[in-house]
Formats: sequence, C-alpha cells, structure tokens
Amino acid sequence: MDPNRAFGEMPLPLFAPAADDVAAAPPGRAAPSYLADHRARLRDRFMQGGAAAMPDYELLELVLFRAIPRQDVKPLARRLIEAFGDFNRVLSAPPARLQAVEGVGPAVVTELKIVEAAAQRLARARIMNRPVLSSWQALLDYCHTAMAHREIEEFRVLYLDRKNVLVADEEQARGTVDHVPVYPREIIRRALELNASALILVHNHPSGDPTPSDSDIAMTTRIAQAADCMGITIHDHLIIGKSRELSFRSEGLI
Repeated sequence: MDPNRAFGEMPLPLFAPAADDVAAAPPGRAAPSYLADHRARLRDRFMQGGAAAMPDYELLELVLFRAIPRQDVKPLARRLIEAFGDFNRVLSAPPARLQAVEGVGPAVVTELKIVEAAAQRLARARIMNRPVLSSWQALLDYCHTAMAHREIEEFRVLYLDRKNVLVADEEQARGTVDHVPVYPREIIRRALELNASALILVHNHPSGDPTPSDSDIAMTTRIAQAADCMGITIHDHLIIGKSRELSFRSEGLI
C-alpha cells in the first residue's frame, strides 16, 4: 500500500473532502454495527472514567473517529503510537511525518492538530495575564504541553511586567535536534518594546534529558548580562525534557 495513501473515508462536514480520504466506501454507507458498538463503548468508558481509564491508542481512536467515521481506526491508532511513541508525541509530530504513516491523510492530520492546538490554548490560558510566580505549576504544565514532545529545539521567552504578570509568550527561535540559535540582543530589544521588567527563558531538549549543556549555560549567562544592563531580571531558565524539567535557578546556575 502506498504509505501516503489514507483510509478510504471522507471527513465529517466540518472539513472539505481530501483526495486521499475518499472513495473506498460508497457514500452514505453506515458503519457496521460492531464498529458502532465498539465506538459507543469507548465513548462511554471515556465519559465515565476519563482519559486515565484508557491506554494511549484508545484515546487516539476517539480523536480519529471524526476524521475516519466509517472504518475501524484501531490499526491506525496503533501504527501512530508505534511510530511516535505515545499520544502526546503523535499530536506534536510534524504533518509531513504524520502523513508518512500508512492511513494518514489531510483529515487525520487536521484532527490531530486541532486537538494539539486546543491543549496548548487551554494550558496557556491558565497562565496568561496572571502572576506567574504564584502559579508556577501551571507554568510548568504549559511548557511541557507546548514543548516537551517537539522533535527540534525551540527557544521561548516569557515576558513579565513589574508585578510578574505574564504579558507575552513568544517563540524566539527554532533549531535542530540538539541546537537552537539564540540572540540576546533580540530578546532584550523585545523586552524593551513590551516594557517587560523580568523574563523567564524556556527551551526544550528533544532527547528528553533536560541536563544543560555548556553552551546552554554560556548562552544564559550572556542573556543575563545583557538584561542586567537594562535593569531586567531573569527569573529562571527552564529546560523542558520529556517527563521532567530543569530549573537554572534551582540548580544555582543563575
């Protein structure tokens, strides 16, 4: 089977039909009763027990139901988990890599990216325009949601006002699997534009290990020196790994 060819299904009306999502099943044909029963059972388990009651591939099935309404999506869910490792990494995977998995077409990619965007927006809403230092766990949750499962390094800057209220969250750069270019001058310039009084630096390690490299430490020192000249405080630099984070402040590196 062509690895770029998706299941023969048409997405629900919210999405326009895509060429690789149509035509295998006659239009209007109802799903087999056993498939409808299986989906009903999964939905009931989710509503009664939440996501904790389901393995990753079953939670992924629930997401795929909309994109592929009349076929068994369990094999596709298992292939996606096998390809990327877990539910979170499936959602975070680049569209091109998703479409390399047999059975994934534009409708599936769109559905996954909608869920990813919703998760990030929900987590971000818990910290924006709020005092960050008094809601630190919410900040960590947001950083993990946004960055922990990325396949390349990303560098974000959280800009805070004089009351430590988060006024902006901006991606400063993207890099490779083990490096991201960072420009202290641009960070400080943007802080001055926003009238920010403090910063929190955040970047991820796609390897999953948040241990800082020598270049991470040197770069943080350069940013802190530039910020100090402008009277801007660096509260912390967080490195986000797959399941844990490292705080430069806690490690005595700032």
